[in-house]
Amino acid sequence: MTELTLKANSRDVLGKKTRFLRGQGITPAHLFGHGIESLALQCDTTELQDIINRGGTTRLIDVNIDGEKNPRSVFIREIQRNGLTGKLLHVDLYQIKMTEKITAHVPIVLTGEAPATKDRTNIIEHSLTELAVECLPEKLPPRIEIDLGTLEGVGQAVHVQDLKLDPDITVTTPGDYLVVKVGHLRITEEEEKEEEVVAAEAEEITEAAEEAAAPAKGESKEEQPQ
Repeated sequence: MTELTLKANSRDVLGKKTRFLRGQGITPAHLFGHGIESLALQCDTTELQDIINRGGTTRLIDVNIDGEKNPRSVFIREIQRNGLTGKLLHVDLYQIKMTEKITAHVPIVLTGEAPATKDRTNIIEHSLTELAVECLPEKLPPRIEIDLGTLEGVGQAVHVQDLKLDPDITVTTPGDYLVVKVGHLRITEEEEKEEEVVAAEAEEITEAAEEAAAPAKGESKEEQPQ
């Protein structure tokens, strides 16, 4: 897995004045953690956005702070954005100790295609989108993937207890929680009739278009001028 690194500088600009930083392509950040002194930092917005896109909140990041010899190991704890533009406003960085377990919510990602969905009346119900876990920082997975290829019929499901994870990872989400299931989409009699009407109308339009495009009986094509 590619290591993520981020450069940061100490920040003296605080409060409402941070809006001037954002105008210069700089995002304010706050670093904190258990037993450490919190720091006001600032990062290049483009670089920080790239880190967020690649790692989200479940990838370990090495933050290199100006004036410090060794990088700090952190996770992104919170991301604040402008509600209208989506631009970054502020980021919280949580410093961890590699020898201490952490708790986190890891996103669940569905991959592949379920054979059951070849029947248009079957649907995939994704009930749980993240999993609560506890483990050492280096063991934290960026995501948990579930292959839908094993779901062949209605009623088949995957529960938390079915997930195969590293034995060093403790799952704190209850094992009987439903993650994903193949459901059946009930189509009423009225919906079936409506679909039949739409199909019939489409067929009539196609036939009319073909008749209009075909030459009339006994009519020959005009000769093209020489």
